Amino acid sequence: MSSDGDFYRGDPPPAGSGQPYGQPAAYGAPGYGPPPAYGPPAYGPPAYGPPPGYGPGYPPGYGYARPTNTMAILALVFIFVFSPASLVLGLIARRQIRETGEQGDGMALAGVIVGGISVGLFVIGILFFVVAATSLSVSP
Repeated sequence: MSSDGDFYRGDPPPAGSGQPYGQPAAYGAPGYGPPPAYGPPAYGPPAYGPPPGYGPGYPPGYGYARPTNTMAILALVFIFVFSPASLVLGLIARRQIRETGEQGDGMALAGVIVGGISVGLFVIGILFFVVAATSLSVSP
């Protein structure tokens, strides 16, 4: 007996084992049958509709999320660039979202609110400037 526990290292089998060199020993038939056939699942499609977040015009199923409305994204961006444009883009985006079922209603609403407030403050500022200018020019 060797010190490594007689592990097999690819040596030929000892003489008289009955197995010719290079052929595996016969083990017999396995204790189980062939694998099951592959095919469609035994159950049908789910009895409920698609999960929430899927709009009209998009195929039902997983992996198809509603896109975000581009005008809504622009309305949110234009809050910081030019607020009156944000008001207009937000109004257009909310109408499109109602028709198409896209996402982005919150962004469009933020554009409408902030754009409306900034336009209102701008109009109040212009009125204040006109009143101040006329009161200074009327004084004797």
